[in-house]
Amino acid sequence: MRLTSFTDYGLRMLMRMASTPDRAFSTAGLADEFELSRNHLAKIMQRLARAGIIETRRGGGGGAVLAQPACDIRLGTIIRVLEEGQPLVECLGADGGACTLDGHCQLKSRLRAAENAFLADLDRATLADIALKPLETT
Repeated sequence: MRLTSFTDYGLRMLMRMASTPDRAFSTAGLADEFELSRNHLAKIMQRLARAGIIETRRGGGGGAVLAQPACDIRLGTIIRVLEEGQPLVECLGADGGACTLDGHCQLKSRLRAAENAFLADLDRATLADIALKPLETT
């Protein structure tokens, strides 16, 4: 399974946030650290906030923090949130895509089972398991 860059960047961001859970992280700071677009990270933060994985605060001392301890956030949950609307293949999409083999294909059920197994394996790990080491402050 190939994950989108949206998910890749979201995982990086969450791994950093899990390293120092009592600190609020700005989009600008995370974008600079990972050399990513602020706008792209802002969209990722919005999706994670809507899902209740992070909380965002505006103003001085604001930023994003984990909404719950990293040890309570399952990796499969994160992937499901960030990959929402991105089917493994077209025929697994909500509308079924434009597959000419629909009704005759034996691959669809195998792919769905493989995707479920992939996510189930990720559900056995938490964000705490993959947290980055805290940044050194000078």
